[in-house]
Amino acid sequence: MFTLVNLDTSPPESLKSQVLQMVVDYFSDVSPVPLTPSNPLFQLYQYVIGYEVHLYLQAMSSELDSTARLILALDDEDPSQVLGFALYLRSQDDAEACTLAYLAVQASHRRRGIARALLRQVIAHRPHVELACAASKAPIFEAMGFQLLAAQGPHVLLNTRDHRSDGMVAVQDLSPIYQSKEVRQIHAYLVKQNGRKAMSEAEKKRDRLLDQMAYQAQALVKERFPTIH
Repeated sequence: MFTLVNLDTSPPESLKSQVLQMVVDYFSDVSPVPLTPSNPLFQLYQYVIGYEVHLYLQAMSSELDSTARLILALDDEDPSQVLGFALYLRSQDDAEACTLAYLAVQASHRRRGIARALLRQVIAHRPHVELACAASKAPIFEAMGFQLLAAQGPHVLLNTRDHRSDGMVAVQDLSPIYQSKEVRQIHAYLVKQNGRKAMSEAEKKRDRLLDQMAYQAQALVKERFPTIH
């Protein structure tokens, strides 16, 4: 069994490190750009998403009024172990709305209701929840009560209601990460390791993946809403 813990400040380092490790371990599940390890860009995107979640958690303990909130599922038998987490961003001008940024459950504890319980907890705090995911994952969230609304680039938008909130949600600005010394170093290492031709092909594979995801998102929306053009 598990216990849910709601946090409005960053968790202790031992729990935070487990959350970040899950983001890295399940990168292909949680990333908006779900590259596989065979793509040379995988390590770069893996670093960026880990650092993004780190910044969200760091902001929760800063003097700034962070919109990020974290829900942890902890093992009842060993509360030092994180079994899953949900990170959501509250709307700044709609008290009922939020965006689900990340949701992950340890592979060893899936299909035990943890993800559903985490989502229910998010909804309890902010009933107007929106999320974006790959079209292939839409049925999972629909089974949890979300409604398909539209396609947005390579993703589909789902919501607990039949419309989007008019409220604004502040998301993490990733440009400083991509421009950081660390990212440049990782990219330089990958170029040295794989060669410029392989890196160029990796970028093309990434772009083809995103184009394929966008096509699937549009196709799903057309299938569900055939009269909307």
